[in-house]
Amino acid sequence: METDNLVSEFYQRYGKAGGMPRIYFSPGRVNLIGEHTDYNGGYVFPCALGYGTYLLVRGTVSPEVRFASMNFDFTASVPLDKLPVKAGNEWINYPMGVFNEFMKIGVPIPKGTELLYYGDIPDGAGLSSSASIETVTAYMVNLKYGNNLLDMKEMALLCQRAENSFVGVNCGIMDQFAVIFGQEHHAIFLNCDNLDHELVPLKLEGLKLIISNTNKKRQLADSKYNERRGECETAVEELNKARPVRNLGELSLAAYEEISDHISNETVQKRARHVVSEDQRCIDAVTALKGNDMEQFGKLMDRSHDSLRDDYEVTGFELDTLVEEARKIEGVLGSRMTGAGFGGCTVTLIKENAVGKFIEKVGAEYKRKTGLKPDFYVADVGNGVREIKGKPDPSG
Repeated sequence: METDNLVSEFYQRYGKAGGMPRIYFSPGRVNLIGEHTDYNGGYVFPCALGYGTYLLVRGTVSPEVRFASMNFDFTASVPLDKLPVKAGNEWINYPMGVFNEFMKIGVPIPKGTELLYYGDIPDGAGLSSSASIETVTAYMVNLKYGNNLLDMKEMALLCQRAENSFVGVNCGIMDQFAVIFGQEHHAIFLNCDNLDHELVPLKLEGLKLIISNTNKKRQLADSKYNERRGECETAVEELNKARPVRNLGELSLAAYEEISDHISNETVQKRARHVVSEDQRCIDAVTALKGNDMEQFGKLMDRSHDSLRDDYEVTGFELDTLVEEARKIEGVLGSRMTGAGFGGCTVTLIKENAVGKFIEKVGAEYKRKTGLKPDFYVADVGNGVREIKGKPDPSG
């Protein structure tokens, strides 16, 4: 959406008397490869998107923080001395959790503030709208009230704490990290164990990324996620009979194969094999992109999905159908599920001139086989959280 339209909406809600708001933006993200590796201390390989969350902010003399969104009906006005408050399952818990974490480190919200959020991340697409809301709020507070107290890595960790402790979602660090550190035309190679990271060129000349939404509700995702985490913890316990291992992410594929027979359960062996092989695929993906070998990168995406289907067993009929149909389209270099699984989305690397055929053919076959209508989003790789320059809020 054009920022002029956002400002007009801000004025309709809060009036013009206080002057022009400041405008901030944080993107969504998609993970290109490296799934279910984050909580195992392994690698992930996401990129930031052009979609994201806008935040318009203006200081006031009224001693309250006012929350509004163009995406949700719920609004709130909270006195400064009552911050933070939790509002059921409402969206304001995400920015409120960020306020809470800043207040814990001695950065209060010192004066009245008017906030208006707008997100153009496709609803339900699993592109991390929650991290986008958190990070745009954190960036604003850090800049406007915190005098740049936190660096970018500290800000990502603060947002993760906000979601873990205040919202109550046990997320990893990837989402917040990706939308803070994202850079146009680059993916982020992130070690989730120590947060070492590298920006890797992602040259999509003549290519596009398509995110395909199964539109299947993910009823099993939470319970199966916890089950898989438990299986990986069991694998680590049994591998410790052979050598000290903190997490699966510290094992190379060769090292794992040497000691894998210490895992007594075949299913648990498969889970561990996915994690260590997926880590290797992330490493190989970096090599492929640095060599601008997009064909090889696409093959790694395919192998990632196959491992998630066969060894980790988190795909399901809908995701597998989208991937199978995608791979039939001439011009597709690779396709895989992205996210937790059991519904959600796939990400496909495709030649730009095949996009129209892909959407038509895959959409029709998927609906015929599943009875569900998919949604497709052609994604651009964008920059991370930032302020959008304009006329400043005169109140600072």
